[in-house]
Amino acid sequence: MTSRVQTRDLADLILKPIVSEKATIQLEENKYVFDVVLTATKTDIKAAIEDLFEVKVVKINTARLPRKKRRVGRFMGFKPQYKRAVVTLAEGDTITLFPEV
Repeated sequence: MTSRVQTRDLADLILKPIVSEKATIQLEENKYVFDVVLTATKTDIKAAIEDLFEVKVVKINTARLPRKKRRVGRFMGFKPQYKRAVVTLAEGDTITLFPEV
């Protein structure tokens, strides 16, 4: 499958890596968690990760979590919606999230 996004725009699809307790545990299974743009598809995410980090992606799981309600005084609103991608890499490939200082 081919990505519908231009090669120069692939870096804009990946917003940030997620560093939480669950995401850190998944690093042992060679799975990395990223926040991605809402409109990004799995093929777009795969192309972006492979192009940015020069690794082989085996599997991608995505989740669009429901928006959360937030109250500010008497006004009700919503937090912005986001999309997460759990990227499974091939055996032997790694992404350096914390470079040596």
